[in-house]
Amino acid sequence: MKIAKVETFPVPPRWLFCRIETDDGLTGWGEPVVEGRAEVVRAAVDVLAEYLIGRDPLRIEDHWQVLAKGGFYRGGPVLSSALAGLDQALWDIAGKARDVPVYALLGGPVRDRARMYAWVGGDEPAALTDGIAARVEQGFTAVKMNASGRMPPLAGRAAMTAVVDRVAAAREALGPDRDVAIDFHGRLTPADSRRLLPLLDELHPLFAEEPVLPDSPHLLRDVVTASGVPIATGERLYSRWDFRPVLEAGVAVVQPDVSHAGGISETRRIAALAEVWGAHVAPHCPLGPLALAASLQIAFATPNFLIQEHSIGIHYNTGADLLDYVLDPAVFEFTAGHAAPPSAPGLGVQIDESAVRRAARTGHTWRNPVWRHDDGTFAEW
Repeated sequence: MKIAKVETFPVPPRWLFCRIETDDGLTGWGEPVVEGRAEVVRAAVDVLAEYLIGRDPLRIEDHWQVLAKGGFYRGGPVLSSALAGLDQALWDIAGKARDVPVYALLGGPVRDRARMYAWVGGDEPAALTDGIAARVEQGFTAVKMNASGRMPPLAGRAAMTAVVDRVAAAREALGPDRDVAIDFHGRLTPADSRRLLPLLDELHPLFAEEPVLPDSPHLLRDVVTASGVPIATGERLYSRWDFRPVLEAGVAVVQPDVSHAGGISETRRIAALAEVWGAHVAPHCPLGPLALAASLQIAFATPNFLIQEHSIGIHYNTGADLLDYVLDPAVFEFTAGHAAPPSAPGLGVQIDESAVRRAARTGHTWRNPVWRHDDGTFAEW
């Protein structure tokens, strides 16, 4: 069996899919994308695909090593995301060739169900109570929310109090038996994070995400030790080498994105590395059906998995949603806030190829917002 063709499809709202076809007609799908830079990743996939054509798709690890390290300049979001989608597609083929889900190839399931969380509130959180009530009605036992909109450096008391009040409202709506995770999105300075986190301690958030920008892991330890709130990070880290310093800083939760951090192969290794530091894994996934399907394969084969993000109904999905591109939406039906192990071979999801090809004719040019502070300076989004 040889790889015969690699195709890419930019589809709304902001995703990029890839499809690998073998000479005997077997196909694998993956999701290589950097949100807001899909066209750039698409070009990188085309370059990496040159190496794959004519080769055995089942030599996944060897292909990963060459695609990750075969160029003199390595790593970064674009190349790692291009590799991630191709890696997902190769694992999809491997599972289909052996008629088993990918997690069976990773050692088999270690759990019977995987806990999921859903988003509430949007980029600048609002209408939290109604959003939480809707998610609870859907059966979810955990939600995640942005802690704030844009935050000025060394924020004043009013801005800090607003964050605490927002989280308190979420806690009240959820009650003591459900969880709220808080995403700082790199919007606070380290000093503000150290000041704010102790104020949130008694509200018992599941974790606080990205209190420090990913280019500043040397500042994380002071933030970790500032309070008892578990610290999470990792959606903008792309390899086990990137994750080592944040684990050494004492984070409790790592969040590799299977569409950014080198695919299933590298995410699996990042999870094993996290286990050495007693950290858990909550894969980042505000993306499409293939990224979610790949994340769930990791979830069922990873002992230190904590909880899984998903993007069904997320605020980014305007004009199209995750289920628009799958033939059987039941694979993403969650019971009591948990996913069951996928039973179909490969990634466990059947892509509606005609819908993908139709959508790709329109494509998208999604860009993240550019925020500014009141004085006109750049603000972290």
